[in-house]
Amino acid sequence: MSAPKAGGLLENVIGWDVGGAHLKAAWHAHGRLQDVAQWACPLWKGMDHLHAAVAAAQARWPEAMAGHHAVTMTGEMTDGFADRAEGVARIATALTTALPGPVRLFAPAGAQRAWVGADEAARAWTHIASANWLASAHHAGLVHGAGLLVDVGSTTTDLIRLRDGGADTTSQTDRDRLASGELVYQGVVRTPLCALAQRVPLAGQALNVMNEWFATTADVYRLTGELDAAHDLHPAADGGGKDLPATRRRLAHMVGCDAADASAAQWLALAQHWRGAQAGLMATALRRVWRPGAPPARVVTAGCGAFLVPEVLRLAFGTRAAGIAVYPYADATMASVCAPSVAVAALYLQDQGRLPCGL
Repeated sequence: MSAPKAGGLLENVIGWDVGGAHLKAAWHAHGRLQDVAQWACPLWKGMDHLHAAVAAAQARWPEAMAGHHAVTMTGEMTDGFADRAEGVARIATALTTALPGPVRLFAPAGAQRAWVGADEAARAWTHIASANWLASAHHAGLVHGAGLLVDVGSTTTDLIRLRDGGADTTSQTDRDRLASGELVYQGVVRTPLCALAQRVPLAGQALNVMNEWFATTADVYRLTGELDAAHDLHPAADGGGKDLPATRRRLAHMVGCDAADASAAQWLALAQHWRGAQAGLMATALRRVWRPGAPPARVVTAGCGAFLVPEVLRLAFGTRAAGIAVYPYADATMASVCAPSVAVAALYLQDQGRLPCGL
């Protein structure tokens, strides 16, 4: 797509969410969201992957690159950095070097939003690090009002209470959220199956699960037919194919079998058991986050695993919520999958006085 040419630099803003496994970006121009995309970016393998993903975004939206860039991240946690401070600084420097337009990093302090340049990243790294969930929550609260945000991604799940106009939480860091239950290290693509259950049923027999990275949740949801191929961007655990026979073979390895040892229906039943186990783990965290009382009247869903949310709600509360909304707009699937990038662009525009509250 080509960017509209009229207006100043702020007519084009790209929101970036630099994760450890994906780069997500959202292009906002002339008061509306124009396009959203994601690229595989295994940052733990080296900064070259970030450079390549940014180059792919530049090729997709060449004329928009002279605009402003609003950045949030979680990639500073990856193994390629000595610590999070180094990760924030190096990611900020890489983006500032690669992008021709001004780069501002999302650096919130609780309910107060702030934006800093790369030259301030070292000083403000504690506010910048892993703040993407707060961007999503602030924007979801503006768009949808009070309720609950459930963002089920490839690797993690965010469970954030919303108030009208923002996030209803005292958490500031991932450590806080791991303590509160707001951050659950469960996702629908990259989570190893041994993290879901230690004993599973197969063809009438209960089996211990091998603590090996033989298969991931992508295999489960590929087999159930719920994982969109557009969100299945990383290699399978064994580097093999993603067809159903190869998927069954990986599930079989988790319980010491070959695919031929059970029928296709029995492997599907095993996948559904793992699905239920993962939803149960999320539901347990949700009951901690949503204090006792009536279920939330409004649940805002996001992420490539949003299909799992109704089951999580059923297990957490015994019923579905009264209303389920898709973040940020019901007809924008990729915007939901890439929620933090959409949010950070919208928040930046709002804070510059260029976008009405709630858009």
